[in-house]
Amino acid sequence: MSYLYRLGIHWYRRDLRIADHKILQTASQSCEAVLPCYIVSTWRDHHNWTGSNRQQFLCDCLHSLDANLKTLGSRLLIRQGKAVEALRQLILESSADALFFQRDPDPFGKATEAEVEKMCAEMGVKVHAMHDVSLHSPEQILTGDQRPYRVYTPYSKNWLAQPKEKPVPKLTTLSTPMHFPSDPLPTLETWGLPPNTAKFMPAGEKAARQRFRTALQDRIAHYGDRRDIPSLEGTSRISQDLRFGLLSIRSIYDATHQAMMDASPLHKNNHHIYLKELAWREFYFAIIHYFPEVLEWEFSSQWRELHWDEPDAKLTDWQQGRTGFPIVDAGMRELLATGHMHNRVRMIVAMFLTKDLHYDWRLGESWFMQHLIDGEIASNNGGWQWSAGTGADAAPYFRIQNPWSQTTRFDPQGHYIKRWVPELAHVDPKKFQVAPVDGRPIAPDYPLPIVDHNTERLRTLAIFQEHKNQQR
Repeated sequence: MSYLYRLGIHWYRRDLRIADHKILQTASQSCEAVLPCYIVSTWRDHHNWTGSNRQQFLCDCLHSLDANLKTLGSRLLIRQGKAVEALRQLILESSADALFFQRDPDPFGKATEAEVEKMCAEMGVKVHAMHDVSLHSPEQILTGDQRPYRVYTPYSKNWLAQPKEKPVPKLTTLSTPMHFPSDPLPTLETWGLPPNTAKFMPAGEKAARQRFRTALQDRIAHYGDRRDIPSLEGTSRISQDLRFGLLSIRSIYDATHQAMMDASPLHKNNHHIYLKELAWREFYFAIIHYFPEVLEWEFSSQWRELHWDEPDAKLTDWQQGRTGFPIVDAGMRELLATGHMHNRVRMIVAMFLTKDLHYDWRLGESWFMQHLIDGEIASNNGGWQWSAGTGADAAPYFRIQNPWSQTTRFDPQGHYIKRWVPELAHVDPKKFQVAPVDGRPIAPDYPLPIVDHNTERLRTLAIFQEHKNQQR
């Protein structure tokens, strides 16, 4: 068999799997030998966009990936440093003549890619970079006049109508030279991070596939009915697996679409709703592709320089789940305990921070990214700006969720609240649905609400209206 290249480097980034891996397959077909590598970042002690939870999950994923590659006769090479310099050194050591990688959807990754591609051009190394993090690249889903969508619904209709690629076969072997030195697999000490305290689900490709099989067998068939109830196992729980590329989006779509075709009429719509959630993910990828300024500014220019309060002790109350609003506190404590938060509750706690406490959505965006194991820059930004009323297809600023009535709708028996706020375990759940009226906390060791929702709602309306008036 003839090959285009003698040795190709596959630069792993957020595609930590071997199954349905189009880029890795292309490298194996094009190169006599392939050297899989992962470049460990060099920041230490603190990062605004990640923390111990997600970095520990990453470490576990890399351990799993290395073991999986060994089943193919390969291995994972670890290098540490700035990507362009680490890859330059590896190219020099190996005399590699090609580099393969998956393109990143966010601006930070794209800036790194540009540096790497320039370096490879100078060294005469052929670059093969593919868009494989989503089913469609941002350039593929545009309006009739070739503009990016700013609203989700027409985007999703176009997205759903487009043909989808089928999964590619899993590699059974990968020829890799074994003599090049590798740094150790990373641990939290690599970044100077403290041990993570959250207890989260197992990492790695095998565990991710099992999670998706479980979701497909039951949860997705009832997705539309159960996804908003935080006490139920009603969501797929594979967001972190998509974030790290433990699962291919092609495989997820293909299996879900096939299950929808085979489902009874009663369940078909639930599968369809789930597929539309995959479109939301890609909508937000498109937003940061065409409007990267959203990572610094409000998507809607109308709300830029909106007044936000300076944070005080109430920010810590929110972060630690001690606000006196049971549904808010349950969500924040779930986040601290597991590195995860139910999506409906994410909206409630985000709107509470921005509309009840009047704090800048960027504070919440960063806190989530530092604690979520599924922290995805695009979706997290989109979700926070949606809740703040400043984003693409956002909730109007005057739509302000009431934590008490949200509890009545989505946790009426208090099952979710009692799971995460143990001091409320024996409290009548009806007390979770209205603010205390007698000036006494609903449990001896539980705080009174730190604000009055009705008062803060009126203040939010006034703040936004005043800003609108100033724009005229």
